[in-house]
Amino acid sequence: MHNRRTFLRNSACAATAIGLGPSGLFSMTGPPRKDILRIGLIGVGLRGTNHLRNLLLRDDVRVTALCDIDPGRLEPAAGMVVEAGQEPPATFGEHEHSYRDLLDLESVDAVVISTPWLWHTPMAVDAMKAGKYTGLEVSAATTLEECWDLVDTHEATGTHLMLLENVNYRRDVLAVLNMVRQDVFGELVHFRCGYQHDLREVKFNDGKQPYGGGVEFGEKAISEARWRTLHSLRRNADVYPTHGLGPVAAMADINRGNRLVSLTSTASKGIGLHNHIVARGGADHPNASLKFQQGDVITTTLTTARGETIIVTHDCNLPRPYSLGFRVQGANGLWEVDGDRIYIEGESEPHRWDAAGPWLERYDHPLWKKYGEYASGSGHGGMDFFVLHAFVQSARLGVAPPIDAYDAAAWSSVTPLSEQSIAGRGEPQDVPDFTRGQWIRRKPYDWIKDTY
Repeated sequence: MHNRRTFLRNSACAATAIGLGPSGLFSMTGPPRKDILRIGLIGVGLRGTNHLRNLLLRDDVRVTALCDIDPGRLEPAAGMVVEAGQEPPATFGEHEHSYRDLLDLESVDAVVISTPWLWHTPMAVDAMKAGKYTGLEVSAATTLEECWDLVDTHEATGTHLMLLENVNYRRDVLAVLNMVRQDVFGELVHFRCGYQHDLREVKFNDGKQPYGGGVEFGEKAISEARWRTLHSLRRNADVYPTHGLGPVAAMADINRGNRLVSLTSTASKGIGLHNHIVARGGADHPNASLKFQQGDVITTTLTTARGETIIVTHDCNLPRPYSLGFRVQGANGLWEVDGDRIYIEGESEPHRWDAAGPWLERYDHPLWKKYGEYASGSGHGGMDFFVLHAFVQSARLGVAPPIDAYDAAAWSSVTPLSEQSIAGRGEPQDVPDFTRGQWIRRKPYDWIKDTY
């Protein structure tokens, strides 16, 4: 941990010396560069506590405030700050809007929001209005109105928002992005991605442990089952699109020379959650009588202005191994994560796959080469280090982040638009242009660098 701190301090100084400028046309002038970034965390559940743990390892960060309405989470989190050798943070949590008291503090430059989904946009809007550089967990918004709220507030205030989509920083994803930028696959044509993850024991527990042990949700459960399962009960939509779509959007220059144009969505029948309740709690359990609206497999097909197609799959209610299902396909070849394989015409043996490993090692991303050792143990295979590092560096320099308010809005819009399409039996939906036409001349973010 000491080595990570020392390395981060030296790297932060180097990044500052470079004088990195804002990226893209919408890079509004932010606050002056800060040697020490003072951060407040809103929400210190399991996700927020992991962010806190990683932030406390940095010499360029001070955690000055915490907010959570659960004292069982707030008090231990405050203790972590003191144990790390920092001053006791201001704490807030008397009621659901106590976070606004945190936002009033002059001792907070930036905030990290890790709360239930329905609070994401209201809290982010309030944070930007308060002039706090805002880090927001995924997904950013649940309605089209909320998507526009994020964009409108960013533009009205000039305050930046970064969507904390950590899969954009996965090692294989960044290696493939490097291949895309070096034109290994040729002109891009098609993508597949999604969130395929058995979440039944995330959506239900026994009220004592966060994962499994029972079939309760809502008020009788704890952690994510307390709120996340309600979305499956009430919405037939892809409620969690950004883990898959975010990396693909970066490869396809979405909002920066390209944009999402339209989508269609379909949903299978939904039996997975009901079957889980019956198997674990019995047919007489009260939750066995509930009708979950969400289809077990939701398939969304997006089109882009440059003519690519993107298939996004949401598959979280049935037994299955984890996979984000990535495929990146161009005129000269393709990568598929399932099967861990690559084919490049003219280099691979005709009609035979190559193992992906040697290709990914050959095109390993500069960030992973530089920080890989120090990212170990940060969470999600190191991705959590990289996404927070990008947030901290962007906020310290007062520049636009790699994943901004326009990305947060466009990627999250898949949720309400998929819901509308499914309700209309696959009726096509137009994806709003959240850049208001500026995507045509916005330059792609420079992802292939070793700073952040």
